[in-house]
Parts: sequence; structure tokens; C-alpha cells
Amino acid sequence: MEGDGSDSLVTIKNIERELICPACKELFTHPLILPCQHSICHKCVKELLLMLDDSFNDVGSDNSNQSSPRLRLPSPSMDKIDRISRPGWKRNSLTPRTTTFPCPGCEHDVDLGERGINGLFRNFTLETIVERYRQAARAATAIMCDLCKPPPQESTKSCMDCSASYCNECFKIYHPWGTVKAQHEYVGPTTNFRPKILMCPEHETERINMYCELCKRPVCHLCKLGGNHSNHRVTTMSSAYKTLKEKLSKDIDYLIGKESQVKSQISELNLLMKETECNGERAKEDAITHFEKLFEILEERKSSVLKAIDASKKLRLDKFQTQMEEYQGLLENNGLVGYAQEVLKETDQSCFVQTAKQLHLRIQKATESLKSFRPAAQTSFEDYVVNTSKQTELLGELSFFSSGVDVPEINEEQSKVYNNALINWHHPEKDKADSYVLEYRKINRDEEMLSWNEIEVCGTSKVISDLESNCNYAFRVRAYKGSICSPCSRELILHTPPAPVFSFLFDEKCGYNNEHLLLNLKRDHVESRAGFNLLLAAERIQVGYYTSLDYIIGDVGITKGKHFWAFRVEPYSYLVKVGVASSDKLQEWLRTPRDTVSPRYEQDSGHDSGSEDTCFDSSQPFTLVTIGMKKFFIPKSPTSNEPENRVLPMPTSIGVFLDYDKGKVGFYDMDHMKCLYERQVDCSHTMYPAFALMGSGGIQLEEPITAKYLEYQETM
Repeated sequence: MEGDGSDSLVTIKNIERELICPACKELFTHPLILPCQHSICHKCVKELLLMLDDSFNDVGSDNSNQSSPRLRLPSPSMDKIDRISRPGWKRNSLTPRTTTFPCPGCEHDVDLGERGINGLFRNFTLETIVERYRQAARAATAIMCDLCKPPPQESTKSCMDCSASYCNECFKIYHPWGTVKAQHEYVGPTTNFRPKILMCPEHETERINMYCELCKRPVCHLCKLGGNHSNHRVTTMSSAYKTLKEKLSKDIDYLIGKESQVKSQISELNLLMKETECNGERAKEDAITHFEKLFEILEERKSSVLKAIDASKKLRLDKFQTQMEEYQGLLENNGLVGYAQEVLKETDQSCFVQTAKQLHLRIQKATESLKSFRPAAQTSFEDYVVNTSKQTELLGELSFFSSGVDVPEINEEQSKVYNNALINWHHPEKDKADSYVLEYRKINRDEEMLSWNEIEVCGTSKVISDLESNCNYAFRVRAYKGSICSPCSRELILHTPPAPVFSFLFDEKCGYNNEHLLLNLKRDHVESRAGFNLLLAAERIQVGYYTSLDYIIGDVGITKGKHFWAFRVEPYSYLVKVGVASSDKLQEWLRTPRDTVSPRYEQDSGHDSGSEDTCFDSSQPFTLVTIGMKKFFIPKSPTSNEPENRVLPMPTSIGVFLDYDKGKVGFYDMDHMKCLYERQVDCSHTMYPAFALMGSGGIQLEEPITAKYLEYQETM
């Protein structure tokens, strides 16, 4: 028993994160259920509304405050909260005028409506769990008996009807055997007492006894009779309780059953975190190394540039020094002039001439320099200005290393799914990629996330087989250049057909009219020719003439199982009817002369000739829908007269799904794998794909996707 109590305590402590209010970050106190189904403390809702109200009042004086009011504004005083908590409060300057605020849990705007806080349910279940957690957390603190004389004894149970706690003796005294009080509900010691009956916040005197399936909330019978839920679908509380409890139990059992998988995924996440930590540190070290190399290059270039500047400066200063010394020699009693004055004192003519000739040249040169003074060197160092604009721009664009391989893009128009999936992609730099890896996986919300399947591809398209029917699949591709890999492309989601693809060709024998219909050699394309014979037939009728439908069927019948096939109706087609028909119905159609039969009275003809106004059996041995003039006509429901959009744009490709065992046929838009129309059909006989044409028109059966199909597409 002690072990069980310890496990219970550990379980209670483990759910603490679920018991924290997203607004105040503390344990819930009187939690309320918001319309978004998140819970928040009663007090926190009032604070949020008052804060938002105050922010609207202060918006003129403080426009710089752009953050959330519930995070920035000071808490309102308790006096304000108390005023709006009193029954019958009315709007005034202290009451919140705002009923919309962002939910702290999901950040979506929540509108409380006219009743405001009074329209919210109190989450008693969460409140009980919080109280249980508090008791587990303060197990050493006992709850005392409320009825004992001082000193009170420790309570052993609490009565939910009396809202009081009792010791064993007091409980026996106040709940004597054989009285009504003996039937009261009691629990372990607690300070959390909740009402036994949940009352409607809209009609405070009425019990909650129904559940609105549209609003996902409990309601009373007055809400259903004339309130906001009068037109909503409701169910009994017991039914809702049973359904939700079964779903919750099933989900909990599923999670418990997947405990080993969750643990393995947690271990995998721990390894990924460690790997991320190591890779992050390694990336930092690599970045530091690269920057240090840049620093070394900059230091080397800096030293070289400074040396060049110093050398040029020294050379120029030396030139200036020499020039200055020469000019100083021109001064009297200085240098050259003084020397020349001494030479003039020479009286010996031969000696004077010998010395004066060279001296005269020097004097002439000095005289000329005085006439045209020019410094011996430049003072400007404009040739030594370091130009770093290009390098600065490059350093500003300094970023992480690019693989150099562009991301391939999946071509959504050329990619499709039928019996197999064909994925086609293009690469901006096709020659740069050595190969590609195509990844795909099934998307299934009910099961765990499935891992990606990988296929190495040399070209830019791939056929994938063995896909499950009626499932969503995600596809993506990445390119490889040697060992360098590009990022993955954007994912493409495709939905597989609802059943395996049924292979057949047009039957050239049964009912085929070669005067009106033209069938190609492969028997997968038929064309209706409104030719000379039709004109002759119309010329013989003076009063009026109804053209007939020319039928053609598939060469293989269906006697069981689920099957799907697809085809394209040529855009120029005037009237085409497609669907399924039983063998006996086809014999009736193909034997009856139809030259004078009006399609107006043909059952379920599917076009707006008035045929839908007639009542017919909901389960008949055929179903045909009408397609023509680039429109898809949905037949009128035999059991409903509700107006609906019965004329849709004609899909590029149309699919037919026949569930023989359940007697059901559906028509699909192949581009989105969306069901456009579905109805019951009598499958007591062999069923055939059936087609009918009137006037100009054509039908092309969808070609199965195979490796040969891929080769053909690539040559195209």
C-alpha cells in the first residue's frame, strides 16, 4: 500500500505542468473554461479584461506601448476586481467594457459575448485535481475537523453535501444511520467543495443535462428550446459522457501502449540534442578558425601597408632635408655663398679660373632654383590610401558556406497519382547534380509519425508503386553533387485513389455503333461523330427529333470488391454520360431502338431536361452523371429538395469509385481526389463501366502509370 501511495504521489507531482495557469503561472484557482477550451483562473480573466480596458483608455496618452497589456500593464487593484465580482454589477467607469482578449494559452482572441465572465463554466474537474495535488504537496499539513470542540481533531473525511470536514466521531453524530444525511456523498479530507449539480450559466436555475455537439459545451433544456442552441444538434449528457470517456480512455490506452516507443523516441531526442550540442560547438570552432585566418591575413596586410608608408615617408623626408641644406648654403657666410666669396679673394688668375669655373656652374644652378622653387618631394600620401570598399562589401555579405547545389523543385502539374505515383521535378542547374534522392512517407494522424522512405534517382522523375489506397502521401526531393547535398524541396501532398485501379478497355463488340463512334486502335479513346447520317435522320422528321445516346462500355465486368478508374472528357464535348450499369440494364438499353426516345424521360439522365423532377428508386441498377460544355452536372437528390450548386466546372480528369459489396458509386475530381457525388446503386448483377455520347465529344481512359509510361513522358 505504501508503494501505491508513493506511485500516486509521484504521478500527481508529474502533472504539475498541466495544473499551472498560463496567465499567472501559478496553480489554478477557481479555473474557468474559455470558448477555446483552455482554462484560466477566475481572477486572471477579470484582470485581463480590466487591463485591456485600461489600455484602451490610456491609448491616447501612451501610444508607444505596443506590447500585450496583460504583460506590461500593472495589475488592477482588488477594489476594482471586487466591484465587478458582485452580483448584478453594471457597466461603469470601473467595469471592463471589453469582452474580447487573447487567450494566454493559445494566443487566439476569445470573445466572451454579452454575459462576459458569467457565461463561462467553472472547471470543477481541474479544480479537484489541483486540490488533490496541493494535498499531496502538503501531506504533512492536516485538515482539521470543522465541528469538533477546541482543540479540533484531524479530519478523516469531507462531506460534499455539507461542505464540511469531519473526524470519525463528528461524522457519525452529524450523519446518523437511517437519516437522509447518511446518504450524503463523502470523500477524503479536502478544502475544495463543489456543487453536486452543474447549473447553466445562461439559465441559473436550470441543471445542465445536454451537450451541444456544435459548440462543444454542456447546455440545459431551455438553451435547446429557445436559446442560442435551439438550431444546434444536441445529445444527452449520459451519451456525451460515455462517448468522450471512451475516446479519452482509448487515447490514454494508446499512449500507455506506446510507452516503450515514446521512451525510445525520448532517447533518440536526447541523442539528437547531444549531437546538436557537439555539432554546434564544432561549428563555432570552425567559424573561429576561419575568422582567425582572416585576422592573420589582415594583420599581414596591415604590416605590409604600414612598412610601405614608412619607407615612402623616410625617402621624402631625406629629399626635403637635402633640399633644405642646399638652400641653407645660399645664405651669406653659409655654405656655397661663403665659399664663393673666399674664391673671389684669389688674385692668381690661373688658380681662380681653375676653381671658379665649377663654382660658377653651381652658382648658376642655385640661381635658377631660386627663380623656380619646387619641393623635392610630395607631401600627400593619397597614393597610399587603402581601398577596402570591395572587401568591406564582401565581409558584410559573409555568411555560412553554401553547398553550391540548388534546391530542386517538384513539378506539381506533371506529378500525379493513379495506380502508382509519378513524381516529376526540375532542377535550375541540372548538370550540377550527380543524382537525386526522392523521399516519401504516408501521412496518418491516427498513428505515429512514419519515417521517410528514400529512393536514389539518376533522372528527374520517378514512378513509386505499392502505395496504400485512400491515403495521403508526402513527397520531397534533394540533389547530390558528390558528397554535397542540397536542402530538401518543398513537400508535395498527393492523395491516392480510394480503391485499387480497375484496368479495362472500351468494348468494340457489345453495343458499339461504328457509324457514330470512332474507337482508336488501343481502345482507350472513343470519339462521337455527329455526321451525315445524323443529318439524314433529322431531315426525315418534320415535327421534331431527339438525337439518341450512343453507348459504349468497358470490356471487363465487376462482380465483387472495390474498384476505381479514371478518364478525361474532351473539352469540346457537347454531352457525355459516365458511370456504371448492370448487365441486364445494358441489354435493355442496347436492344431498345432509341432514335425516337426523348432523353427527358430517361431515368437519371443527369442534365437539366427535367429528368431530375421525376421520383426514382434510390437504389437502381445504374448511375450515370452528365458532363458537357465544360461543366459537371450533379444529379438532384431523390430524397431532398434543398437547393444546392449542381453545376460545377468540369474536372481535368474524372474518377469513378465502385464499392460493389456495399452497393455504392462515387464520382471524383482526380486533381484533388475529392468526391463530387455519391449514391447507392443496385449491384445484384455484373456491373460495367458505362459511357454514352451525344453530339460531338470524346473520352480518353486514364493510362496506368508504369515505367514505360515514364520513359514515354521523358521522350515527350
